[in-house]
Amino acid sequence: MAEMLKPGATIGILGGGQLARMMALAAAPLGLKCHIYAPAGDNPAFDVAAAHTQADYTDEAALKRFAAAVDVVTYEFENVPARTAEVLAAIRPVHPNPRALAVTQDRLTEKTFIRDLGLPVPDFRAIDSFEDLKAAAAAMGGFGVLKTRRLGYDGKGQAMIRPETDLAAAWDKVGKTASILEAFVPFDRECSVIAARSANGDSAAYELCENEHRHHILARTTLPAAVPSALGHEAMAIGETIAAALDYVGVIAVELFVAGDRLLVNEIAPRVHNSGHWTIEGAETSQFENHIRAVAGWPLGITRRRARIVMDNLIGDEADRWEALLREPGAHLHLYGKAESRPGRKMGHVTRLLPENA
Repeated sequence: MAEMLKPGATIGILGGGQLARMMALAAAPLGLKCHIYAPAGDNPAFDVAAAHTQADYTDEAALKRFAAAVDVVTYEFENVPARTAEVLAAIRPVHPNPRALAVTQDRLTEKTFIRDLGLPVPDFRAIDSFEDLKAAAAAMGGFGVLKTRRLGYDGKGQAMIRPETDLAAAWDKVGKTASILEAFVPFDRECSVIAARSANGDSAAYELCENEHRHHILARTTLPAAVPSALGHEAMAIGETIAAALDYVGVIAVELFVAGDRLLVNEIAPRVHNSGHWTIEGAETSQFENHIRAVAGWPLGITRRRARIVMDNLIGDEADRWEALLREPGAHLHLYGKAESRPGRKMGHVTRLLPENA
């Protein structure tokens, strides 16, 4: 039986951005405190937390002081340095566990893990040299997506491969570093499923949502997704299967392609996820509350959807429309408190709940 924290306990969160901010906001009504740890920079989570530590992730003395001040540690981003997780795990429980980090920090390891579970995944090849890239591109008919094995998000660290692509330029674009070539999937829709799992093995998945990306950044999430119900149930089962295989504690997101009548797993995010922001107003229990519940050893909340949902990210100067959005009936505005608006930067989101028959 997992240890259950009591109200008044402190949850330590690595990372000071909007995801940590929304976790802290979800913890407060439950009587739990949050202590944020992040390097210097724009850290809007500091504004809403009971305590914060500003230090580098390599500062082991600061990490040990932080761990001693909290009851459990979690994180808002997956690229936590392995040594950071080791230092913290020696003092306090870390959820999700370091294995989940190790699997999801490397795209080749992640894809292999998913395939070995018997789950559907696009064809992929390891790329360690330009010669590997030429051979893999030829084997895939000249089409694919070249991605660095580590780091990269919102389209960074990627290059599309087509028959006319200059492969040398593509190799340069990803920094001539260890990569993976994934077969190009002519998908109909991009979707994702959010799942929560407790230390006791209880799990709950949210309904499949449909995502629209613009310039490689998530722009809109809608529910219900325009897919047959059988695919929706399959997606929820995939999310729970992956979480169980990782002995995962917390909220996990699985991004999927819908291609005809089948699903393909694109990637895993071992954290609360942008495509789950709709759950704050749109579900009985938000993804952020369920993450806090899970890492605290508490029972998970109901994931049922309350209405039809349209969630729009506010990117760059789109957040300047805040006054008009506040005047819009049924619009739920979230601004992240970031100091500077830049093109491509997620500044907030707005969720609209619509009648089921609208």
